[in-house]
Amino acid sequence: MDILMKAAQLILSLSILIVLHEFGHFIPARLFKIRVEKFYLFFDAWFSLFKKKIGDTEWGIGWLPLGGYVKIAGMVDESMDKEQLAKPPQPDEFRAKPAWQRLIVMVGGVTVNVIVGFFIYILIIFGYGENKITNEGLPHGLSIHPALAELNLNFRDGDKIVSVEGEAFDGVNSLLPQIWLRGYRNIEVLHEDGTTETVVLPNQVNGVDLDRWMFQNDAVRLFSPRVLTIIDTLAPEGNALKADLRKGDRLIAINGVEYGYYNEFAQTLRSFKDTLVELSLIRNGDTLTKTVATDTNGTIGFYNDLANQVKVETKTYSFGESISKGIAKGGWTMHDYFVQLKFIFTKKGASSMGGFGTIGNLFPTTWDWQVFWGNTAFISFVLAIMNILPIPALDGGHVTFLIYEIITGREAPQKVLEYAQLVGFVLILSLLIYANGNDIYNYIIK
Repeated sequence: MDILMKAAQLILSLSILIVLHEFGHFIPARLFKIRVEKFYLFFDAWFSLFKKKIGDTEWGIGWLPLGGYVKIAGMVDESMDKEQLAKPPQPDEFRAKPAWQRLIVMVGGVTVNVIVGFFIYILIIFGYGENKITNEGLPHGLSIHPALAELNLNFRDGDKIVSVEGEAFDGVNSLLPQIWLRGYRNIEVLHEDGTTETVVLPNQVNGVDLDRWMFQNDAVRLFSPRVLTIIDTLAPEGNALKADLRKGDRLIAINGVEYGYYNEFAQTLRSFKDTLVELSLIRNGDTLTKTVATDTNGTIGFYNDLANQVKVETKTYSFGESISKGIAKGGWTMHDYFVQLKFIFTKKGASSMGGFGTIGNLFPTTWDWQVFWGNTAFISFVLAIMNILPIPALDGGHVTFLIYEIITGREAPQKVLEYAQLVGFVLILSLLIYANGNDIYNYIIK
């Protein structure tokens, strides 16, 4: 049932974005009097679920939910309709129009995706506000990622952030992109003893860029809320449940050694793999001891209670303020996603690539419109960035050839366009198979 709920949200989100993207091509094509032969949600290889001819255009829904398309007359596209292209150009065909008109048609889909992303973020901020975890919501301050110890910096568990690169602390969620993706390095902290200090992160660690080092060491979240170890949810059939641990239990010690906070407790527990440990806990004011078996990862099968220990502040805005906030959020979302693309070309990045399963996991197991629209805005920006990359068969590939034509005054040879389209199609199909294969591998093996 959980998978079906996620799948339903993913399909609805993608359907909305695909249709709007294709209208971004369709509308300027019709404005320039270019004939559009097909407009399809999903692909109709061999057959379609629905189709209806209206004017010159066949509207339909395909059975293969891997995207959608508009078939524009006289254009080298995924249909590879060489018979049509062998004939002289007709006045209502794509290839008969000026290069600038063809360029507008090709960037139309990406343009719509960007506009839709901004529009959704503006409405989300206006309708729901922004959720932030500020210092007031962090009674125990922040916990520091263990990898930071390698850098010998004076960050301490319990610190609170005062400012980042001179900007006032805007909440825990802002820290990850600011440090990892935007190059912020000067962090002003308030220590538990009341002293303040500006700690400067290095640009490189052992000859490796800091952002790449963070990615390789699973340390992209250098700071997280410091909370007590209080059980929220027990994994079914997990060792914690078998040992009679219960929701609300506060775990305070491992083998007689006390660990006050969850980051210390979890890190220590991970060092006891596939063995028995003696846990001390507080339940209803009483101190108890339980013997629990750890698994091969040094975990016992429970989720810590974060929601009841950290206060989330919701800040609301007027519609005018929401416009500027939404545009800023959209701009940074595109920037941060684009910057992350460089990690794909690393071994860890390649193995982390995911397909529809990974995207589907962005959605919760219950329907939440705020989360749904937030994810839809994010995916809209992702589609825009991926489509504008200069890869043949994507919009960016067509745009590259059109820019070449505008600059040189010569259209690329038809055969070059056909071969480029074929190579691009094979490349994209290979990436789809690889990414979704990773999802299957992670689901079955891991």
